[in-house]
Amino acid sequence: MSARYASERSPGAKLLLPFLIGALLAIPLFAIYLLVYDRQNQSATAQASISQGWGGAQVIAGPVLVIPYSKQTSETVTEGIKQVTKTSTSWHELTLSPDATRLRTDLNPSVRTRSIYDVVVYEAHNRGAARFSLPANLQRFGIAPESLALDRAQVRFGIKDARGLFGPPPAVSIGGKGVSLQPGNGTRETGGSGFFAWFDASELRGRPIGVTFDYAVRGNGSLALVPGGGDTQWRVVSTWESPSYQGGFLPVYKAKVAKGFDATWRVGNLALGSALVSSDESAPDPAPAQFDNDGRQRSAAPSDAREARVDLITPVDLYSQVNRSVKYGFLFIGFTFLAFLMFDVIGGVKVSAIEYGLVGSGLVLFFVMLLAFAEVIGFTAAYAVAGGAIIGLLTAYSAAVLGSWRRSFFIAGLLIALYGVLYVLLSLEDMSLLIGSVMIFFALAAVMYLTRGIDWGGTVPQSEAEGVPA
Repeated sequence: MSARYASERSPGAKLLLPFLIGALLAIPLFAIYLLVYDRQNQSATAQASISQGWGGAQVIAGPVLVIPYSKQTSETVTEGIKQVTKTSTSWHELTLSPDATRLRTDLNPSVRTRSIYDVVVYEAHNRGAARFSLPANLQRFGIAPESLALDRAQVRFGIKDARGLFGPPPAVSIGGKGVSLQPGNGTRETGGSGFFAWFDASELRGRPIGVTFDYAVRGNGSLALVPGGGDTQWRVVSTWESPSYQGGFLPVYKAKVAKGFDATWRVGNLALGSALVSSDESAPDPAPAQFDNDGRQRSAAPSDAREARVDLITPVDLYSQVNRSVKYGFLFIGFTFLAFLMFDVIGGVKVSAIEYGLVGSGLVLFFVMLLAFAEVIGFTAAYAVAGGAIIGLLTAYSAAVLGSWRRSFFIAGLLIALYGVLYVLLSLEDMSLLIGSVMIFFALAAVMYLTRGIDWGGTVPQSEAEGVPA
């Protein structure tokens, strides 16, 4: 098809046309953004369905030792003309955190799939030991040692989602003797969910008591420990290769091993800001204070401020990557329209509004195809398939619009460069702003150079066309 030469429209009018078409294309780009959000919500719903019955994001806590104690209160009342003193006895709970806790967790992840959706689940095998002792200065807390009902003591373990308990029943030994476990009565941090055991803690009057435990839980997404005690050491070993350490406490040691990771947390009660002794008569310990970068204390601490947590993240979150790529949609449309505009203004090839619209529609379709294929074959493969299809389509169409395969190959080269740069931007998130700004700078410089002699208010004869492939 022969080249179609420009009409008497001024270059300024030609510039306005792709600008208006590009602005209209913001509507389908926004619709795609909403589509990604909707598909992401559907994925989250499907993941929740897959993991139902397996166990949620688990939080474990304990052990803690709970001892009932009695307290007598006297009250003087007037009965008739006499004053009578009445004494009543009330029962409360003393909670002892361990002097030291050592816990190892072997975290075995797996991926469960349903249709095109999958979710990361895990089995966590927890083994550890804790040591409890009765404070010598107990009376300073307003509790008389003789008021303790040591024969009715409980050792409690907290598990946020107790449905996740699986395999052999949890095994707990106190002073070397196994105890019978009961459901419920977990810790405050897990909302009372977990298990506990009654035992006689009379030996506490003379020496510390050791507790060993062994139990396994299922969960998905993340596993967190709420440390408690004078010295808590938690080691997590897993075959998952992409951990993310979150919460109020980070590991003191972390390493990537041949297959997976090995991390250790160590937290003391001074860092927690809590005493080893508490009772239900006193207010719960506040969460640690949180501060902004400028040193000002925040009004409230986040809910996970007292947790040490590891998230089993998926290395490539396809929805976030597609979402980010859509944000670069205007960059694609702008650069491609700019190339067609240069052919129109300088090369003398007339490009109509319909042709701008069809080319823009092809560029927008790329993001829909990327989302659809990424859910099935993964992001990288989907990027190659969708990008190759759109480049081929627009190259063939450009040959007809521009009247030359040579000019269409220029468009193809531009699109290949754009898709390549976008992939780099998506891979190097921290450098995306720098790379994008430099690319726009060079594009602007090229436009300034090519249009330096154009009278935007007049017309340019085709004989003056230069600098664009013929």
